[in-house]
Amino acid sequence: MRNVIAAEWSKAWTGKAWWILALIGVFLGVLAGTGFVAQADADIAAGRETVEAATDQVVRCWFMLMLFSALFGAVSVTKEYNSGAIARTVLLSGGRGRLLAAKLIAGTGMGALYAVLATALAAASPMLLVAGATEHEPVWTGETTLTLVGVFAVTLLSAPWGVFLGWIIRNQTAAVATLLGLTLFVDEALLRLLPEAGKFTLTIAMSSVYRDGKPELLSVPLALLVIAGWLALSGFAARKLFLSRDVI
Repeated sequence: MRNVIAAEWSKAWTGKAWWILALIGVFLGVLAGTGFVAQADADIAAGRETVEAATDQVVRCWFMLMLFSALFGAVSVTKEYNSGAIARTVLLSGGRGRLLAAKLIAGTGMGALYAVLATALAAASPMLLVAGATEHEPVWTGETTLTLVGVFAVTLLSAPWGVFLGWIIRNQTAAVATLLGLTLFVDEALLRLLPEAGKFTLTIAMSSVYRDGKPELLSVPLALLVIAGWLALSGFAARKLFLSRDVI
């Protein structure tokens, strides 16, 4: 099993996907942070915003790397189907169950690296953006720390979600479109139209963890249970489908 995991870990670094996705995520994080700071400077001067809240929000902007962590997880699986290499990979890994576990471990490991990147940039961004672009010094509070921990958690947990969706959908374009649609449109729309149901979607539950602050959100412990439920459900579906369907 160790050799299978090592092989999947090596595959994770093969090609451009890992760094292109990370680069896009970093670019969007910087864009969101600078855009917020530009508005926050005027709001702080007018008394509509506090420096503490602005610091928290700049840190919170880095939650978006969770999308790219999930996308990488999905791509790490679906590229095997796109290239037609999945049958050979199953044979070389010694069985479907071993491959499923190895890809999950490797994908989650890459998700951890994305999470470390997001956390490091989130921790540095108040000094770089708030202090660098305004006349105010950032104020780091306990809430800021909880937000930072939340950013790490959701970026990490998004990776297995992407891996499971990759096994369920198998087609790379469809998997990427599904993740983008759910994260950017469907879950948010459902929260607005039907908050009692929308707050139980995965993306919205994750927003509780990184302290988004919307009043209709779940508490953090309950949100973590919801996330665990989604991961368990998708993991069960991924395993069942992969073990029962034709490999190609």
